[in-house]
Amino acid sequence: MPFSLFDAPDREPSHFVGFAGNRIDTLSEARADDAVERALADPAARLLVMKGGRIVLRANGAGFDCRFGLDDANALVCRLDRAVLLGRDGNGPVLAVPGGLEPDDLPEGLKAIDYRSVHVQGLLDAAGLGALAQGAALLAWHQTHRFCGRCGQPTEPRAGGYKRVCTGCQTQHFPRTDPVAIMLTVTRTHCLMGRSPHFPPGMYSCLAGFIEPGETIENAVRRETREEAGIPVGRVAYHASQPWPFPHSLMIGCFGEALGTEIVRDAELEDCRWFSRDETLAILEGRGDGIMIPPSGAIATHLIRAWAMAD
Repeated sequence: MPFSLFDAPDREPSHFVGFAGNRIDTLSEARADDAVERALADPAARLLVMKGGRIVLRANGAGFDCRFGLDDANALVCRLDRAVLLGRDGNGPVLAVPGGLEPDDLPEGLKAIDYRSVHVQGLLDAAGLGALAQGAALLAWHQTHRFCGRCGQPTEPRAGGYKRVCTGCQTQHFPRTDPVAIMLTVTRTHCLMGRSPHFPPGMYSCLAGFIEPGETIENAVRRETREEAGIPVGRVAYHASQPWPFPHSLMIGCFGEALGTEIVRDAELEDCRWFSRDETLAILEGRGDGIMIPPSGAIATHLIRAWAMAD
């Protein structure tokens, strides 16, 4: 038997990527339609305040806190009528709620910081970053699904925010997650990385693309690599996944076996090239002569590091 579940490490690679440290019990099988109201009535309830791709943070000693009490939320003019219940942690209910104040109007000591900067700058611990990903994805879905895709009538939230029901035809709608294949295509000695025009200068990363309807993860890896770089891919191996709240994706990280090395770059890439293992190790150590890779919490960097450091 080539693989045994019981020989696998206790902590899979997905434990170590950004946005993956959520510790909230979502209570998915025990959500009544009044779950939000009951949670808000609990004095222990804590709320994540979000608006326009930003989360409100409060300086707390050497770090930041993203959880506020109900009095704080009222002072921030939050839309409690649009709150969603993320679940419970060891201290009580946790909710996400749209904020009402603009960043410049926040009280002293509070800052509204975009999700990506919170991640890159390490402003929250793993649990806080995971809660951010859950709350951001749910609030974004509610904002874009206020009307029924079947009949066009308004929809209303149910089950604490984990469902919307059409007021006209009664169709039930559930939160969506968009699957994205992100892959490091490799030979035994080189890995393939590219850069998009919107990347910071000198940054290279793994190729990636949305998984299409009717497509397996493996075939998405093969299609995207051929479309973007012209490289045929044989075997595909899953490595790890990462919640990605931009707005509600799941990055599925894989390795792909390159069956050729001649690059035919797609127009959407600014550059695409092969990197040797020594070059890749140098980049990881900050010796890349101006070439860099995404921040350490990004699944792309975990893929790159895992390949470069493999025996």
